[in-house]
This record gives sequence, C-alpha cells and structure tokens, in this order.
Amino acid sequence: MNASVRLSVSSLRAHKRRFAGTFLAVFLGVAFLAGTLVMGDTLRASFDTMFGNATSGTDAVVRSADDITTPGESQGVRQPVATDLADTLAKVPGVASAEPEIQGAGQLVGKNGKAIGGQGPPTLAGNWITDPKLNAYQLAEGRAPRKSGEVVVNRGAADKGDLKIGDTTTLRTPDPVQVTIVGLATFGGEDGMAQVTFTGMTRADAEKYLTARPGEASSIQVRAGPGVSEKELADRLTPVLPKGIEAITGQESAQENTDMISSQFLTIFTTFLLVFSGIALLVATFSIHNTFAIVVAQRTRENALLRALGASRRQVTASTLVEATVVAVTASAAGLAGGIGIAAGLQALFPAIGFPFPKGDLVISALSMALPLAVGIVVCLGSALLPAARAGRTAPLAALRETAVDSSGASRARAVAGAGLGALAVAATLTGVLISPSLWLAGLGAVLALVAFVVLGPVASSTAVRVLGGPLDRLRGVTGGLARRNALRSPKRTAATASALMIGVAVVALFTVFGASLKATMDQTVSRSFAGDVAVSTPSFGAGGSGLSPRLAGAVQQLPEVDTAVGLGRGVAEVDGKGRALTVTDPTALRRTFDLGTVDGSMGALGSDGIAITRNEAEKQHLTTGDKAQLTFTDGRKESFTVRAVYGQSELAGDYVITRAAWAPHRTQDSDTLVAVSFKDGVNADAGKAAVQKVADGYGNPEVQTRDEYAQSSAGGIDMMLTLVYALLALAVLIALLGIANTLTLAIHERTRELGLLRAVGQTRSQLRAMVRWESVLVAAFGTVGGLALGAFLGWVLVEASDGASDSAFAFAIPPVQLLIVALVGLAAGALAGWRPARRAARLDILRAIATE
Repeated sequence: MNASVRLSVSSLRAHKRRFAGTFLAVFLGVAFLAGTLVMGDTLRASFDTMFGNATSGTDAVVRSADDITTPGESQGVRQPVATDLADTLAKVPGVASAEPEIQGAGQLVGKNGKAIGGQGPPTLAGNWITDPKLNAYQLAEGRAPRKSGEVVVNRGAADKGDLKIGDTTTLRTPDPVQVTIVGLATFGGEDGMAQVTFTGMTRADAEKYLTARPGEASSIQVRAGPGVSEKELADRLTPVLPKGIEAITGQESAQENTDMISSQFLTIFTTFLLVFSGIALLVATFSIHNTFAIVVAQRTRENALLRALGASRRQVTASTLVEATVVAVTASAAGLAGGIGIAAGLQALFPAIGFPFPKGDLVISALSMALPLAVGIVVCLGSALLPAARAGRTAPLAALRETAVDSSGASRARAVAGAGLGALAVAATLTGVLISPSLWLAGLGAVLALVAFVVLGPVASSTAVRVLGGPLDRLRGVTGGLARRNALRSPKRTAATASALMIGVAVVALFTVFGASLKATMDQTVSRSFAGDVAVSTPSFGAGGSGLSPRLAGAVQQLPEVDTAVGLGRGVAEVDGKGRALTVTDPTALRRTFDLGTVDGSMGALGSDGIAITRNEAEKQHLTTGDKAQLTFTDGRKESFTVRAVYGQSELAGDYVITRAAWAPHRTQDSDTLVAVSFKDGVNADAGKAAVQKVADGYGNPEVQTRDEYAQSSAGGIDMMLTLVYALLALAVLIALLGIANTLTLAIHERTRELGLLRAVGQTRSQLRAMVRWESVLVAAFGTVGGLALGAFLGWVLVEASDGASDSAFAFAIPPVQLLIVALVGLAAGALAGWRPARRAARLDILRAIATE
C-alpha cells in the first residue's frame, strides 16, 4: 500500500494539470454548500440576537390562547384582548409594568408617492409603547408621538422612502391617514427587522385606525419587578386571566418570532440554496468521473507495466483511489475556505441590493464544515470508483500494445437498459400525472427519466453528433469534418462530457417552462374569472402591504363611467373545525364582475347568515344548498350559517364568500385585496381607467390596471424568481463547462502525435484551433439539445403534477424565445469552453508532437 501511495503522489506531481478541472469542480460545489450552511447558521443566530435584544425587557406576553390558521399560512390569526386587562395585570404582585400592544397593517408612502415595502415581508403599524423597556423598538432620533397624526417609523423604512423627521406623508391603514414623522427607531439595534416596516402612533390613533372597536389590543406586554423570573411572572398572571387568554414568557415569545421568521423565510431560503448546491455537485460528479475515466484510459500502458512488474489489481485500483482522495481532500478543504468567503460576501451583498439582514459575526459550526467536507470527498471518490476499478482490471499484456484513444462505443446491454428505464419513466409519469394523480409517482417518473437520459447518452451520441455536425462539412469544410469525427470517436466520452451540461440546461429549461406555465395559468385565471375592465390593487404579493380601503369600491361606484365596482375583502374563520379564508364582498356585484361558473342557489340571498361555497369545497365538506355550516371566528364566537349558493370557479373569488354584514360583528382591521371595476357600455377604456385612477389617488394611490396588466403584475414575482434561479444555476453550468474544457485538454494530450501530423501535412494553427472549438461546440450542442428535451419533459411533469394536486387548473406553456436563448447560450458556452484547449493545441511544437509516443 505504501508503494501505491508513493506512486500516486508521484503521478499527481507529474500530471497535476490533468486534475485541475476536477479540483475546481469539487471546490465550487463544496464552497457553495458550505457557504449556504454558514449563511443559514449566521442568519438564525443574528435573528435570535436581534429578537433577544428587542424583547429583553418583556418578561411575559398575555394574548389569546387560540389562533385560526388557514391553509398556506404559517402564522394564525388570534382573538384580540381587552386593553383594560393591562390595568388588572399591573396590580398583580411582581408586575412592574403592563401595557397593551395594538398592532395591524400600515404601509407608508414614500416621498416619490410609492408605497414602501410590502413585497412579501409585512408592513406593520401599532401604538408606540411608552415604557422603553417593553417597547421592542428603541427611539434613535427625534421623540415619541404625543398627539394624533404624529408617528415614529423605523429608520430603514424612512431611508427607503427618502423620509426624514418633520416630513408629512400618507399611512395606508388601509384608509389613508396623513401623518407627520417625529422620530426614527431601531429594532434590536438594527434599522429594522429585515424588510419589515413599522410605524408607531399614539394609542388613540392605533385604536382608531387599526382595530374594529376601541378597547382591543393584540396582546399585553408585561415587565417583571426585581427578583421575579419570567416563569414565575407568567404563573402569577395566569389565575387572573379570563377564559381563553394565556400568559407566555418573553423568551417563549421571542422564540416564536424567531421560529416564524425561520419557517417563513430562512428555511425556504436555505433549502432553495441547498437544492442548487445539490445540482452543482451532481453536475460535478459527471465532470469528475469523466476526468478520471480519461486519465485511466491514457494510463492503460502504464498500469499494464505495473501489473507485469508484479502489482496486484488491488494495488493499481488503490493507486487511482489515492489520487482521487488527495484531490478530494485538498479541493474540499479549499472549498470550505471558499464557502466562508461566499457567506461573508452574501452577508455584505444582501444589504446592498435591498435585503437588509441583521448584522453579526459569521457563525461557523462544526456541522456546516464537516458536512460539505464529507460530501465533497464522497462525491469525488464515488465518481472515481468505476474508473479505478477499470484500472485494476488492466491486463499485463496491454503493456505490449500502443496506448490508443478510447473509441469504445455503446453496448447493446446499455441500449436495452436505457430503453427499459425510459419505458418505466414514461409509464410512472403518465400514471402519476394522468391516470392516478400522485406527486410521488410523477417524481419517480422524473427521476427515472433523468437516469434513462444518462444511460442512453452513449447510445444516442453518435447519431446526435452526426445530425448536429452535418452542416459543418458544408460550412467549415475539412476542419468541420475533422471536428465532427473527433466528437464521434468515443461515444461514451462525448456522452459523459455532455451529460454534465445536459443536467444544467435541463434544470434551466425546467424552471423556464414552469415559470412560463405559471404566467399562462395566471393569464388564464384572470381571463376566465375576471369579467371586469380594470382592477385596483396594491403593488405587492405575499403577506405584505396594507390592502385597499373598503370605502374605495363605493367611491368608484359613484363614477358615471362605472357600471359595477366590487371590493374583495378577506376574513378568517374555522369552517366545521378547519381554518379557512373567507372572501368578504357584495355577492350580487361579485357575480356581475366575476365568472363564477354554474351557480346552484342564489348569490343574492346570502344576507347576514348565509354563505356561498365552491363546488370542490362543498364536496370536501359534504355540504349542499340548504345545509348548515358552523363558523368559528377569531373573536371566539360560533355562528351557524346556511349554505345558500354553490358555485364553480374559485381562483379569484375564493372558496368561501360571505357578505360584509355577516363579517361586520367579527371584523378586525378591515381591508380589501382587490377592487374589480366594470364600465358602462360605450365608455372608452382609457377614459374610464383615468377616472378610476383619479378616485384611487385619494385612497393612498393604489395601482389601477387593465385585465392584461393585472395578470402580468400578478405574475411579476415569477420573473424575479427566475432571475435568481438563473443566477444560481450559472454555477452548475460553469462546472459543466469546466468539465468540457478539461476533457478537451486531456483529449489533446492523448492526440498529441495526431495533431502534430495534421500540422505537418499542412493544417494551419487557425484551422487547428477552429477544429478543437467546433468539437467543443458539438459536445455542448448535444448536451444542450438533450437538456432542453429533458427539461421540457420535466417541466410538463411538474405542471401536470401541480394541476393534479391542486384545485386550480394549471396551464402548460413552452416559451420558444426563452428556450432558444438557452440553446444559444449553451452553444456559446461550448465555444468558450473550447477556447483554452484550442490555444494549447495550436501552440504544440510539430516535431515534438510527431515524436510523442
């Protein structure tokens, strides 16, 4: 074994350039994985510290014990508590201070007239708590609000909106309120809690604008006196609390906030990055395997001589694995350092692009170092295992033969196995998508399809290269013909080299197709469900934003150009024990503006004790017209509602509809998510839109859009997601290109004598460079075409599986322009990958090349 190690080390020293591509592939994959883990740990620790600092003076929080959580929401809605409960709590022994906290949605308008924030993270408003130890926000500049209309805002929101102390602006609550900024605040020492904005007002203003009724608060913040622990304080408070109200410690409240951030953002964020780390490492696996396979093929004679001199199969195999281990350990260790650098770079980059995360030192845990190191070593060794075994099987008699370029083709067994896997993939996919909808079965079919593509690669490469390279004979003459023949010499090598790029392109195509399908789905949804002419909405998605004033629809309805204006509000209740979102609206106007499909019963007969349900939900709940449904609201009251209508469509109207009169007794902070407007016959669309916009300007300047514009803006987040996906996938494509470049470099090494002979018989340097570059382009073209086909198929599977798993109808769409761009980028990348190997080939000394054995 010692001899094997010495031999491996000597070989690495002599041929270290051969493993440069492998080193870079492992380094990049490990660095991305380590950077993701370090960044995740750092963000969690920073948020823990920030929440701990912000709530360090709060020893107990008194709130409703129960919440109602709707599907898709990680945080439930709780019943308010009475503000006068604070006076009762203040008299409990051991309580130093107790103040109500009133919190709701409130979105500031910046100096440019545009709303601040709301693109996901919430925009909050609340009362400014006078006890500085109980207030999570600390006054950094100016003073606290003293009279109506005065507010304190977090410094991050003020900077983003170009606002300063003394400025007057609008606060959407969602009714527009004119406010004057008198102070700037920080949260836990930061300018804000990430992109969450906060506006603090007087308690009277908070009760007036953020609650349905005076005397209600979100919770009561309590501070303990000297010598009283948090747990002891919570225990003392519990006996005096009304039924349905609980007391938790300040530490538990801070942990809930951290967990909420983690579940809503950090977990999704890190999982998203980890997926792309996995893709990068998968691509690296193909590049690493190809490098070792070529190196072993080139060293056939050398390994045979070792066998002839007495080396055993195990020693030859071990020698190759030792080389792989050295490369794996050094590249993975370097990758850990690179990962720390990536995490530090992301920590500095995010605030610069508008994602201010809490400040804090990098958190480097043992797991975030050990896991990437282990993964890098396992990936590298696993990729080298088959080539190492092949090296061990080298026969001693091979030393008597000249070392030849690997020109082995695809075996019949491979073709049969690949065809069988392809058939299984199609069967599993069609069953899981069309026959018996199942995400697991569809996912299995997608994985089998990927494996089938890889297995069939060498089988298809010869035909594909002949077809793709056919035009080269006519366009580039002898140079093109030689490039095509070189790519055909080793189908296995061509396929293995192209497979890395194929996977990268396939994932790009998958997300491109899925993104286009989501856009088509949104357009289809709006076209099918929305029968109005314009929509008034806030420019936000997710949970952010304050919504629209419920009075806006009524004001727009008064315009002479408008036939119908209907606002869609949002409520929450438990329907027969399950949390559900309610659409609060005028059902009669809703039916005139939205296509609800076939309606059983009467939408106009809901009244204050009726409810309308979609047909899908009615079937799930086993309800029909005339049946009773038990609704439990966030105020704890239970009421029986009669199902008076069952309708078909639900995309924009929601699954449950009640009237504003039915919601009024239980409402909290009222707001609409959308106002749909239909014009009278003969009204010019532009004139009608301008009239609606003029009215909307008086309600915080929300956006007025046509149906097409509304569909496009609703899908706006998809483009943002795709941009991020493309940026992350650039790493996987880069690793694939490194693999192509490394393969060509090694191929040039083994074809040195052949290249010298070509130069000797008259081939120019430029012709030689062009031949190598076109060979690279052909390999890239094979990988790109295969990746596009696989990605489009996987995109279809994902869309159809999502359609089967959801009540909404998904539309499948293939974007030809975007996929054409992906194809052109793949070809250009192939030409770029061949640039350096081509230069190196052109610099070969002719006489030395001819003399090479």
